[in-house]
Amino acid sequence: MSEQEESETMRYGMIGHDDRSESEKLEKYLGEVDWPYLEKHYASGALVYVDPALDLVRVGKAFVDDEAEKIATWKKKGDILIPSTPHAAYWEESGFSFEALVVSPFVLMREKSQ
Repeated sequence: MSEQEESETMRYGMIGHDDRSESEKLEKYLGEVDWPYLEKHYASGALVYVDPALDLVRVGKAFVDDEAEKIATWKKKGDILIPSTPHAAYWEESGFSFEALVVSPFVLMREKSQ
């Protein structure tokens, strides 16, 4: 491409500059939700339970960075898992609040400390 052609092409990008760290950006998608919000993600197979001993943003960052080995270790230890029907039934009846973090296509969640 010639210099003139390059200067005539449109350049796309985000408006403004975002100096936030990856963790800070993830925290934007962290929030408190109830079971009806999570239920649709459970039904689609996108819900991932995270043990309360783990930092939700740290786990989210591992998903974003595709740290497969770290994720596999957490799965093997039972620190993260795909919820099953008994989990969903328990949470539906519990009335608990949850913390959730959207890391598309997944929604990471855990019970909120009462």
